[in-house]
Amino acid sequence: MFKSNTLAVSYKIQELLQKIDEKKARLDSYRPFPSHVVHSIQESLSVEWTYNSNSIEGNTLTLQETRMVLEDGLTVSGKSLREHFETVNHHDAIQFVEDLVSPDYVLRELDVLSVHQLVMDRLDKDFAGRLRNAGVRISGANFVPPNAQKVPDLLEELILWVNQKDLKLHPVVKAALFHHSFVWIHPFFDGNGRTARLVYNMLLIKHGFPPAIILKVDRKKYYTALNDANDGKFEKLLFLVCQAALRSLDIYLSNLNDTAGDYAPIATIVEESSLEYGADYLSLLARQGKIDAHKEGRMWYTTEKAIHEYVKNRKRKR
Repeated sequence: MFKSNTLAVSYKIQELLQKIDEKKARLDSYRPFPSHVVHSIQESLSVEWTYNSNSIEGNTLTLQETRMVLEDGLTVSGKSLREHFETVNHHDAIQFVEDLVSPDYVLRELDVLSVHQLVMDRLDKDFAGRLRNAGVRISGANFVPPNAQKVPDLLEELILWVNQKDLKLHPVVKAALFHHSFVWIHPFFDGNGRTARLVYNMLLIKHGFPPAIILKVDRKKYYTALNDANDGKFEKLLFLVCQAALRSLDIYLSNLNDTAGDYAPIATIVEESSLEYGADYLSLLARQGKIDAHKEGRMWYTTEKAIHEYVKNRKRKR
């Protein structure tokens, strides 16, 4: 488990963190936010968060079906009752998290247990909100979670670590490392992934960030990144979380400023502009974090300004 107060990050991650800080500063400049705008964004992100987090764990409800269940109270033909319960449970857990967290919030074990209880409510009431008392194995993982007898102490140690006031870590890095350690401890029989993604976002929301949502389309990359982190290699996990944070910041900013129409699919920008790069190459730059971009489903969105800045910086380095 990660216990250090510092972490050396690559230049690529440093660049992403700098972009995150710049966008966060822009976002803070709009505070206090118009309540009707924030409510609309939060509702939309809440549906996305629920859909993506549950889909990573195998839930087959589509984004539209998830929205129907949550907003219209409908049941979807051909989908299991469990999948409907997972959707309602996760949405309830998000509401709990958003109501609980404030700038002076300090993470408590009770809150972790409460989040898990909501995630597993209607599914497994006997173990909802209770630490596991036996061993578990994770299919596809490159490690075996620690003995159940060690779980209470390990979880307490992790919470004490993340609450340290002298941690010399960027909030996004700290949240990502917490997420990995939580999954490594695997404190519950079921619902660990959803709980980890909810609690690590509590840490981000505390610092004024929107939730960084891991997308279903990145599921394979996500599990690979967690396995790498088990071996002490955090680059992929940090990159994935940074991109998720940037995407959510972009969503907020695009709804709060006058440039809501600036972001467009890369293919659309290429078709409508006389750029020297093709869509495939620009998508590669987006995946590598070399241009300001975020992903919606499987499609990358960016701006002409971001592309021109990349071209200008590249020519300057030659």
